[in-house]
Amino acid sequence: MSNIIVAVDGPVAAGKGTLGRRLAAYFDFAYLDTGGLYRAVALRMLRAGEDLHDVAAMVAQARAVNQADLEDPALRAEETGEAASVVAPQAELRAALLQYQRKFAANPPNGAAGAVLDGRDIGTVVCPDAQAKLFVTASALARAERRHAELVGRGEDISLEVVQADLAKRDARDSERAASPLTAADDAHLLDTTKMDIEAAFEAAREIVAACMNDPQVRHR
Repeated sequence: MSNIIVAVDGPVAAGKGTLGRRLAAYFDFAYLDTGGLYRAVALRMLRAGEDLHDVAAMVAQARAVNQADLEDPALRAEETGEAASVVAPQAELRAALLQYQRKFAANPPNGAAGAVLDGRDIGTVVCPDAQAKLFVTASALARAERRHAELVGRGEDISLEVVQADLAKRDARDSERAASPLTAADDAHLLDTTKMDIEAAFEAAREIVAACMNDPQVRHR
């Protein structure tokens, strides 16, 4: 492959989305929040009044997802995120979205020299040959506090305890699902952001990616 692929995985609220966007901007790569694809499917199902456990319906919605769906502000709503965590474990849905993700990685939009994809299974399933792999994590409390601050900042009335319980459920679903469970790739670089602000986390991530890009054995594998 001639372009660089950067895989950024990790649990919800660990900071991988923010890091993915900043890495893409810094290296002038294309960026894809793969979690947005699952949220888009879930949101389409919610709006259509469909059963979130209806596999045929979710696969049909996956095939209809477009760029406008990925830019919908409602994707970030807590209800959408919870619904996405329900549909995401379905193997049929993951298979339906796999081709989209791999095509993006292999052929980044607008002629970009590389692509940054963040999600749960990028380094293990979607792009196992990615030149740079990050597994971004943080303590459960730190992640809950970040997510709570984000939701309150959007005007949502929600307690930290409710957010903690929700993250615990979503972590369990992501880690225990049969299809592409959340796990770090054997060759991923672990980045624990518990005690880092965004600038420190970004600098650490940037150094890891830059080192991978400059390593001939990594760059051309």
